[in-house]
Amino acid sequence: MFDKQMKRLAALFFALALTACASGSISAPGQAPRADGEAMVAAANPHAVGAASEILRAGGSAVDAAIAAELVLGLVEPQSSGIGGGGFLLFYDSESEDISAYDGRERAPAGARANMFLDARGRPMAFMDAQASGLSTGAPSLIAMLHMAHADHGRLPWAQLFEPAIRLAEQGFAVSPRLATMIAAYGERGRLRADFAARAYFFDAAGAPRPVGYLLRNPDYAATLRAIAEQGPRALSEGPIADAIVEAAQRQPRRGTLNHDDLRAVQPRRLEPVCAAYRVYRACTIGAPGSGNAALAIMGLYERARPQPGGAENADDWAAFLWASRLAYADRDHYMADDQFVPVPTAELVAAAYLDERARLIDVARAPGSVAAGVPAGQELHDRWGRAGSDDAGTTHISIVDAWGNAVSMTATVESAFGSQRMVGGFFLNNQLTDFAFEPTLNGLPVANAAAPGKAPRSSMAPMIVTDRNGELVLVIGSPGGSSIIGYVARTTIGILDWGLTPEAAINLSNATARSSPVVVENSRLPGGIGDALRARGWQLQEVGALEASGLHAIQVTPSGLVGGADPRREGLVWRTAPAPRS
Repeated sequence: MFDKQMKRLAALFFALALTACASGSISAPGQAPRADGEAMVAAANPHAVGAASEILRAGGSAVDAAIAAELVLGLVEPQSSGIGGGGFLLFYDSESEDISAYDGRERAPAGARANMFLDARGRPMAFMDAQASGLSTGAPSLIAMLHMAHADHGRLPWAQLFEPAIRLAEQGFAVSPRLATMIAAYGERGRLRADFAARAYFFDAAGAPRPVGYLLRNPDYAATLRAIAEQGPRALSEGPIADAIVEAAQRQPRRGTLNHDDLRAVQPRRLEPVCAAYRVYRACTIGAPGSGNAALAIMGLYERARPQPGGAENADDWAAFLWASRLAYADRDHYMADDQFVPVPTAELVAAAYLDERARLIDVARAPGSVAAGVPAGQELHDRWGRAGSDDAGTTHISIVDAWGNAVSMTATVESAFGSQRMVGGFFLNNQLTDFAFEPTLNGLPVANAAAPGKAPRSSMAPMIVTDRNGELVLVIGSPGGSSIIGYVARTTIGILDWGLTPEAAINLSNATARSSPVVVENSRLPGGIGDALRARGWQLQEVGALEASGLHAIQVTPSGLVGGADPRREGLVWRTAPAPRS
């Protein structure tokens, strides 16, 4: 019932978003090439989908549309992502069939220390204290990454991509059900009210949170966007916006060290994607400091355990997926970190010979006990690190295919809900540094993901693009969801490619995250009998928390055209345009 209500509300918000788009005047550049293919957008909010579709109709590329969508998401879904955060982007070029990767992960300031989240007694700080602090804020890199991707693959002028978000910020948007829920929840258990700007924006004079349907305007955000549209990323590293970022990060209590030099020093990167064969496909994602290779490892281990999969109603398939997840997460938690600072066996963790070896541990008839990290790159590297986990829950994902057949898979985040819960210029600063290990040593060994000056914290984000072995686009997919992102993306990809489900049906299926025991599942979405069968094999299942939800968005290329799916657990939609006739 809740999903149906959310879909009806989403449809209403989408209609309003398209009306808002239509009220603006955006024209395509006169020399833009004419495309004749269909295009599709799947994103986490109707207003963002409306902005992306507006840009695509104006002749924009998939990268152009992703930028416009993300700028709107930073306004209407500020708990998840925004210009004060970071992200990763994959781009598929339909002409060359190449896949490019972009790293927009935030980086620790020069004043960061490995023990900065330990209290005076050397114990880890309470997470809420660490989150709502200046200590947690890394130098934002999302805008710089988007600017780099636009220079490589954009078709429309940079400033034009900002118009939908500026218009919506000034005209206002209705508070959505999910945003209202998050404001209320983090007003109670978080520290939103402690920040003056956030309190004035999200709560009335009596301290009550803004309700569903309240018209929320954000002129400060519009002014920030105008500055970025004119100046590019420089607007966030010098001048009044940079001053406000530094002031907020260095504010008490728990002041951080982020300064102007840190803002100027951060640079996005072009990366080689991490790719691996999966049955008759080639799946590509983000490597370190992301964790996309862990999703590839789950898929590769599952493939070896189930060479002939039975489908979503088969308990052996679910058991194999859970086993694969346990093994891949153990490796991820042990090894993955910023490969510019520590040696990371990114390729070795998805190498065929290593996956063959790890897959031999899988026994679908029983659940595993404890699961240790493997040895993909020698015993010396294995013995170098202690194992530690991290999370990033405030996140969003966008999947886009443009009319030329190019595609973007982008995951962006401010880390936890509302990031550091410190607001400047109409947006929230990230708390990405809490993705570092709070304890820099475990059992006498250093942790690969310990904080250091200039280092990027490990991320769970795993945007993915799948092609066939000839390089033709097959699937664009990704999700928010903290460390569960890895499992969400792998399970849904398996559901589409192996179990024959549509993107929507695969997304709607139960998420089952087996990072450790118990397995976190959505019991109501499990096929009949699967839960009982897994329990009989020794798996412990725990119902997922109310605010812990995937936000999967996927686009599949089929012989009959593009087929999309948007996660009903959030407020996303799929928009599609039919092929345009050639002139």
